[in-house]
Amino acid sequence: MIKRILVVGGANGIGLSIAEELASRETTEKVYIVDKAPLSEEYKHPKIESHQFDLTQEDYSFFDRFTDIDSLMITAGFGKLALFKDVPESYIVNSFNVNTIPVLRLIKKFYHKLEGKDDFYCGVMVSIAGFMSSPFFAVYGATKAALKIFIESVNVELEKGGSPNRILNVSPGSIKGTSFNAGKTDLSLTSDLARQIIWHLEAKDDLFIPLYEEVFKAVLERYHDDFRKEGVHSYEYKKHSGRVV
Repeated sequence: MIKRILVVGGANGIGLSIAEELASRETTEKVYIVDKAPLSEEYKHPKIESHQFDLTQEDYSFFDRFTDIDSLMITAGFGKLALFKDVPESYIVNSFNVNTIPVLRLIKKFYHKLEGKDDFYCGVMVSIAGFMSSPFFAVYGATKAALKIFIESVNVELEKGGSPNRILNVSPGSIKGTSFNAGKTDLSLTSDLARQIIWHLEAKDDLFIPLYEEVFKAVLERYHDDFRKEGVHSYEYKKHSGRVV
């Protein structure tokens, strides 16, 4: 059971929702939040200790202070629906520098805990976009596909090394109530998903796709059968979703 967790990207959205859910537990001792943005006063809690840090910085020695954690949840990330031809080169660089590289660096930083014999709960917010072609999300999907393969590969290394711990890949579709894509955080809309993520985290599962049976099982099967056709379907769906600016 999680006692002391570090939530990277926890000042808003699903990261904040996870932090708030764990802070409300009697058994939780400490919730550390690290985010580029400050934690809003309305979410302050005696068990929550918040810090500001920009994940694009070169020096990650900042994270050396979190020696007492038994859990790590990485939820930082951003994306926007846009055709590849319309995004600037800086967006490509920033996307990998926020969505992808920090995950590898943070897991490397705490890898000694992951590969140990003691329980260490670790999870990463990835995306269903990392499992298939995602028009209007080409760069974002690429940052998440890299995480998918990284997590799967490292989990095999952990298993073969005799560790009981795994990295949980949480890969949802669009989530209401988060600040992703310039939205607004609404914890009433994310609390149920946050509880589900915590459950899978503590179970040491390696993959959790919310609404898998209801939605994404069929989507992934269609993609497997004909990735070109499903890519076109995805393009049309997003184009008419009202989310493309």
